[in-house]
Amino acid sequence: MLGLAGCTSTGTATPAAPSAGAPAGQAAVAGFGGTDLAWIEINIAMDEQLLPLLDLVPKRSRTPATLALATQVRAFTDAELSILRQLHARAGLPAENPHEGMPMPGMVTPEQIVEAASLAGPAFDQTATELIKGHLEQSENLARSEDKSGVEPQTRDLALQILRTRQLALSTMPSTKP
Repeated sequence: MLGLAGCTSTGTATPAAPSAGAPAGQAAVAGFGGTDLAWIEINIAMDEQLLPLLDLVPKRSRTPATLALATQVRAFTDAELSILRQLHARAGLPAENPHEGMPMPGMVTPEQIVEAASLAGPAFDQTATELIKGHLEQSENLARSEDKSGVEPQTRDLALQILRTRQLALSTMPSTKP
């Protein structure tokens, strides 16, 4: 099965061979396929790069809806990161994440954090909400891919959980219109 293992300079994911991201034979022993491995690494990178934005929200916003969104997203992101890191260790993936800092849809970049940190009030709320929304939508897309093509049961279960949390967050999200 093909999975999302790498990103191109255009920010789109590229297919990988089933054992990509792990030493030869390790994926089969651990029960992880290529989609599982790539999905774990991509989600760790995306979630870790979202955290600085979520940290900014209580400092830059006084809007209850934006604060509630950041609190909700932070809670499930922290919980998911814990499980993703456990899966990462169990799969024997390398410490260096090839997706960290890679431009791709939904990935909050350091430049976007700097820009958001320079804003306050409604401009900050709109920017933060749009970035969070982009992250949630891409995370949902990636979870669908894992559900469809992943083989490791705990990884697929986490993908289904992510689908539920993203759908709920997106359905209750404040408007991104000023």
